Amino acid sequence: MSKPCRDQDIKILPTAGTVSVKFNGKTIAHSSNALDLAEASYPIVIYIPFADVDKNFLAPSAQLTHCPYKGDASYYSLHDGDVLSENAVWFYVSPCPLVAQIKDHVAFWGDDIEYVTTN
Repeated sequence: MSKPCRDQDIKILPTAGTVSVKFNGKTIAHSSNALDLAEASYPIVIYIPFADVDKNFLAPSAQLTHCPYKGDASYYSLHDGDVLSENAVWFYVSPCPLVAQIKDHVAFWGDDIEYVTTN
């Protein structure tokens, strides 16, 4: 996919405190090294270091997308027994230079995802 990167007003800051991500009532990620990515008028997206994610809940996905500001995104689906949330996790293998900090981080999305932050 790989297309040229464009500039955008994106801010990346450390997430205050500790973040846990829950799926199907189970904690699937826990980190004190998460990042808040603020882009235009979109809600802040929390990126968790991949090392802080329980990979037992991840299933490879064929989904690929492109963001002109962040680069080419790859995806995982989440599974827990019979519960499946397709393409609920995304990441950038080679993010654009503007957002290089999110390399080796993942973000979660979906109605089945719950973020819990503690200070």
